[in-house]
Amino acid sequence: MIGKLTGRLDHRTADYVMIDVGGVGYVVHCSERTLASLPGPGEAVSLYTDLLVREDLMQLFGFTTPLEKEWHRLLMSVQGIGAKASMAILNTLGADGVSRAIALGDWNAVKAAKGLGPKTAQRVVIELKDKAPSVMTLGGTLGAAMGQQPAQASADDAVIEPIAVSDTSSAQAEALSALVNLGYSHGDAAGAIAQAAGEMDAPSTSDLIRAALKRLAPAER
Repeated sequence: MIGKLTGRLDHRTADYVMIDVGGVGYVVHCSERTLASLPGPGEAVSLYTDLLVREDLMQLFGFTTPLEKEWHRLLMSVQGIGAKASMAILNTLGADGVSRAIALGDWNAVKAAKGLGPKTAQRVVIELKDKAPSVMTLGGTLGAAMGQQPAQASADDAVIEPIAVSDTSSAQAEALSALVNLGYSHGDAAGAIAQAAGEMDAPSTSDLIRAALKRLAPAER
């Protein structure tokens, strides 16, 4: 399995790039969103990859973060979702958008992807809804995964304690981690989770994430 490629970008087309790794050119298919984030020809590039193997076909698909790659793998596990549909969903929503849509059960957001019908979009949400929390807790914040900040916490971050959830259930801790990975601040995420937990009886991680996202959504508009 080829899980990651690091080399120099040789050239790009509308749907794939060729990466030169030690003199060997790898064709890596990417979404438009991923392609737009890559450097120019001749520059260093690194992509997480997933290898699709069929009887008559072998294709590499490239992603900028482990979160995006994991969502691709999970989307592909849904009946009716092939590589093309998975890439369309990720291109439309991005990895963080897919996390939000599936955690909230928002199949209309998934349906916005090119070529996806309502029944397929609903199936995606139904089949992956319970898996969203574990995917969203992949290590590192969204910004760190995108190379916008160090993966380790800064000195300032080290003294920030998620007061509302630090001594509570593991479900609240997991929900906090998931929301921080989506790019929310510790304070905002912890506050939303605390409010949600106070209104529910023994909520699960999924329940807390969905409820907290609904509270955080107005701040995004």
